Amino acid sequence: MNKNSKIYVAGHRGLVGSAIIKSLEKEGFTNLIYRTSSELDLRKQFEVEAFFNKEKPEYVFLAAAYVGGIQANNNFPAKFIYNNLMIQTNIIEAAYRSGTVKKLMFLGSSCIYPKFAEQPIKEEYLLGGPLEPTNEPYAIAKIAGLKMCSSYNREYGTNFISVMPTNLYGPNDNFDLENSHVLPALIRKVHEAKKNNNNIVEIWGSGTPRREFLYVDDLADACLYLMKNVDAHQIGECINIGTGIDVTIRELVEIIKEVIGYEGETIYNTQKPDGTPRKLLNISLIEKLGWRASTSLKEGIKQTYSWYIQNEG
Repeated sequence: MNKNSKIYVAGHRGLVGSAIIKSLEKEGFTNLIYRTSSELDLRKQFEVEAFFNKEKPEYVFLAAAYVGGIQANNNFPAKFIYNNLMIQTNIIEAAYRSGTVKKLMFLGSSCIYPKFAEQPIKEEYLLGGPLEPTNEPYAIAKIAGLKMCSSYNREYGTNFISVMPTNLYGPNDNFDLENSHVLPALIRKVHEAKKNNNNIVEIWGSGTPRREFLYVDDLADACLYLMKNVDAHQIGECINIGTGIDVTIRELVEIIKEVIGYEGETIYNTQKPDGTPRKLLNISLIEKLGWRASTSLKEGIKQTYSWYIQNEG
């Protein structure tokens, strides 16, 4: 991949896609292409194939997805499985058919792993047990995507890489309390409690589940590193990307309260679901290949909160 290679970033406005664009531009890549959803409906095969035939990208970052937190996954399971299956299937097939794509990177999610997988989770634990029910449709779509990539590699000799990041956060995240992930939702809840002078902030669940969080700029750095230096045959079906460190939700809340400067009381609503008890990725493979995250959780939350108050707060 050289500085004038034609690179397509699908989902360039989202949390991951925007960070990948920023990372590419920072490193001097100039021939970047992308489309908004109104310009190109990735769920429509004809439109996607026409786009690839016209633009002829050499490298593809497949970061487009229909995403959300526990509540959104519970409320819209059909939308999660349909939209994600259509988006990724159309792009992967068009990338193969185009004849110009040298490498494609499919962005998955750590929710593909079994709910009660041994910790930390190794790549080979995939399909080793039942999934977390609250996001099963999304997880199944992502599993189908990585299996599609590995199948195309095996049958057609493509170079399609699947990466499985842990829980992500950062600038351009979704802070909507109805369908956001846990960290941005907590930032918004604590911020609004402070702004409204509320002495109590309520948090869903018991606060005991453990989660690993990766700052999205670190993920973008890892994706670019892998795209430049690693081929599919070196990693097998997928590769984990994370920090190797997890915290309880209670510990996360305290860090967020400290960053925001909120001194009120925290109460935990145990009538709400906790989700998976623990989710920590084994990152030995990507470390062996020469990459490691550099942003601490507290520093990442500071940067995320700064973006939030400038753009949405």
